[in-house]
Amino acid sequence: MPDTTYDYIIIGGGLTGSALTGRLAELQPERSILLLEAGANVTGHPLTGSPLACFAAHGSPLDWAYTTMPQKHLDSRPCYNAAGKALSGCTATNYGTWTRGNAVDYDLWAQMVNDDAWSYKSLLPYFKRTETHWDKNVDSTEHGTSGPIHLATVESSSDERIYPLGEPLRAAWSSLGIETIEDGNAGNPQGLAPLTENFREGQRQIASEVYGIKAKPNVTIKTETLVKRVLLSEQNGKKIATGVELPDGTTFNASKEVIVSSGAYRTPQVLMLSGIGPTEELSKHGIPVEVDSPEVGKNFHDHFSLNQWWKLRHPERGLSIGTPLWNSPAYGMGLPCNWLATVPAPRDELARALQIDGVSEAEIETHPYLKPEICHIETLIAYAPAGAQVAGVEVPMDGTYIASAVLGIEPTSRGSITISSADPTAAPLIDPNYYATEFDRAALRAGIRQVIKLLRDTPEGHEMILEELARPGMPALSSTSSDEELDKVIKACGATFYHPAGSAAMGKVVDTQLRVNGVEGLRVVDASVFPLSIEGHYQAALYAVAEKAAELIASS
Repeated sequence: MPDTTYDYIIIGGGLTGSALTGRLAELQPERSILLLEAGANVTGHPLTGSPLACFAAHGSPLDWAYTTMPQKHLDSRPCYNAAGKALSGCTATNYGTWTRGNAVDYDLWAQMVNDDAWSYKSLLPYFKRTETHWDKNVDSTEHGTSGPIHLATVESSSDERIYPLGEPLRAAWSSLGIETIEDGNAGNPQGLAPLTENFREGQRQIASEVYGIKAKPNVTIKTETLVKRVLLSEQNGKKIATGVELPDGTTFNASKEVIVSSGAYRTPQVLMLSGIGPTEELSKHGIPVEVDSPEVGKNFHDHFSLNQWWKLRHPERGLSIGTPLWNSPAYGMGLPCNWLATVPAPRDELARALQIDGVSEAEIETHPYLKPEICHIETLIAYAPAGAQVAGVEVPMDGTYIASAVLGIEPTSRGSITISSADPTAAPLIDPNYYATEFDRAALRAGIRQVIKLLRDTPEGHEMILEELARPGMPALSSTSSDEELDKVIKACGATFYHPAGSAAMGKVVDTQLRVNGVEGLRVVDASVFPLSIEGHYQAALYAVAEKAAELIASS
């Protein structure tokens, strides 16, 4: 019979699971690692090569394609939530945007958990370790030059990848007082930064490949293998993780640790199915309570967003995907986008919103989200009708439209992940509780008004845009639209931007060593440990967390 005992068992071969496996295998070459992934090995899959294939991944076999519970603050509308179902997880399907986020977020994280090891300064070596920066002459105190992930900007990827709207958009942002910054990944992203991507020479870099886990002699990988639960035993009055069980009863043993890296949706499900979670929830489904952990599945947060589509005034100039001028292969090397605008919402509006949300005047005065360096909104302009297909809106891909996406990146709304049954094949119950606070509403409204001003009210925007394509049954919006008019559209049409986190939060479910409270030999390594939202697209942060976790585990 094959040996079923390994030193480490990692549940989930997504971004963090793959990166953790690769780095831990290098740090401890004498230790055996079993990686279990519910999805397939997608190396060479037609949807994981070309960057622009990511749009076709929605609803494909590479997508868990979850549907949320009806959202109370979105007129009881359920929402689509994507999640990578593949070895390498979201890195096989995501849009490739690389943003570390704001140093202030990480410093607040460290303050919340009372451990400076999670501050930006402390995490910087791990950010650097993951990356090979596109500029070989970059200041090495801020960026890495020999990591597994190769980064690129539009300009560095190809001399032929020139977007005619790039410079007019920069000028339009400048007209609104948003100036260009050279580096949006140096801890202070406030401003207009060049889009940084982790596509390399027009190809996607998926986590399992760049960390070379298939070539590690001490790593065993089992794909299309769903885990039912973590096995626990009791020794000397302590709960200890000893292995895992699959739905068919197959078990694998871990002599040192079990690490759950199943993502913000599935990790709380695995914990609850293992008897670790809120007693009331477990009892409801007949699951014996091993550890009463009330915060499992709580504190869930996500970046809520609104897409809009804009008809070009002069499409004959080849300004959007779909015209013959875009036939060069260079335009397939990444997203059709030049800039990320990361900006604060007006402080007075946010202060009033916090007051409506019940925050006291004293707390408002010192609220971390009102610091001048904090940003609340991210805006991307894509030279294509991006997001229309997912939203179910008919927008022609004929070079006549571009798109905007406005994200609320410091949400105060908190939701939850629970389970519908003790069946591990059943999808978790996802309730992001989108748009629940006046703070989130004020921030997103401000971002939408700003992008309308950018594209309609600036001289450069007026030259670009003829009109917005209003959704059927929705009002056309302007920079002077009322809160009620904006909310009508947002509630009907707002959507995730695929950055779920927080459902096994540090300081609540895990400690600062990523160890699950109440259980020895069990850790969580994925976005579910984030105690707060990060102003960025999470892959950069997750690679850093995986790198740090590998060190923590190897040194224990």
